[in-house]
Amino acid sequence: MNCKHLKECGSCTLFMPYDEQVKLKLDLVSENFGEFYDGGFEFFTSNSTHYRTRAEFGIWHDNDKISYTMNHAHGGKLCIDECLKVSDKIFTIMPKLLSKISENDNLKQKLFGVEFLQSSSEVLITLLYHKKLDESYLNDIRNLADALEVKILARSRKVKILSDELDLKDELNINGKKFELKLSETAFTQPNKAINEKMISWAGECVCDSDDLLELYCGHGNFTIPLSFKFNRVLATEISKSSIANAKQNCQINGVSNTKFLRMSADELMSAFNKEREFNRLKDIDIFDYNFTHVLVDPPRAGLSKSVIEFIKNYENIIYISCCMDSLKRDLKHLNKTHKVLKFGVFDQFANTHHVECGVLLKRF
Repeated sequence: MNCKHLKECGSCTLFMPYDEQVKLKLDLVSENFGEFYDGGFEFFTSNSTHYRTRAEFGIWHDNDKISYTMNHAHGGKLCIDECLKVSDKIFTIMPKLLSKISENDNLKQKLFGVEFLQSSSEVLITLLYHKKLDESYLNDIRNLADALEVKILARSRKVKILSDELDLKDELNINGKKFELKLSETAFTQPNKAINEKMISWAGECVCDSDDLLELYCGHGNFTIPLSFKFNRVLATEISKSSIANAKQNCQINGVSNTKFLRMSADELMSAFNKEREFNRLKDIDIFDYNFTHVLVDPPRAGLSKSVIEFIKNYENIIYISCCMDSLKRDLKHLNKTHKVLKFGVFDQFANTHHVECGVLLKRF
């Protein structure tokens, strides 16, 4: 990657041709997971530049000048004027945004961060402030949004001001079938859309002899909606209220009628299945009426809790999507006692870094 900030910016940590990065990551995965899997690791490649549709930058003030910042590779902050990892559209907007804000003291003052989110419908830019915002900022925000042809959200503590009505929708193409997903401005989205589509397709290929699916950490339905067509029924859980609301809307948008969503943590659901306590949220759902042939888990970096591991070990097929090799390796040490790894996918979500995401299909002995 021919980036002027390479080796200074801490965001990128691999400085080699992309084919060498692939080999390095395959070797790393093989070294860490060879004890669990003796088959071939499927590697799903990414574009090496302009692949991120979600990105965050700090803002540095030097008298009247402002700059984007990233963490410096050797500590502190590094001022940058471009990032080759962001999508083409965000890349084009970045200098224009900085120029427009520099001309407006009202928008420039106390600005400390900028977040970009590109969906298939529009680009949302979130401006983060260390000052109290009020409606007097609305005209400036609207003018900025109109000039850049984007939506602008200005945020300070307990306050947010939006330039116009948001209509964030993403379109996924999974094996030639298109799905439309509605998002909220705070929704977690996979930053590499092309790799996200490959992960969903891979997970779908793990499904056979299916009846019902249990999904934990479902978010706004990223995996849920496309996979729902492979099952009789789906029960999916997520702790975020806004994500559950979006997930229910996404079912309606895509004609999904076989899926129930629960706003519960994974551990709360374990308590319900173990009959340790009753939940009012389950009054209209008989969780014991399902025949779960597959369990899909996509946990945060911390991985799975002990209670979740002990619970999912009872089911024949486990599809584990992981963003952290360390927690995946720890959890596989437990799951390997009852299940065999049949497939292992490696997804290059973040090219030019050491990070990889993994997908594992486990089948009970």
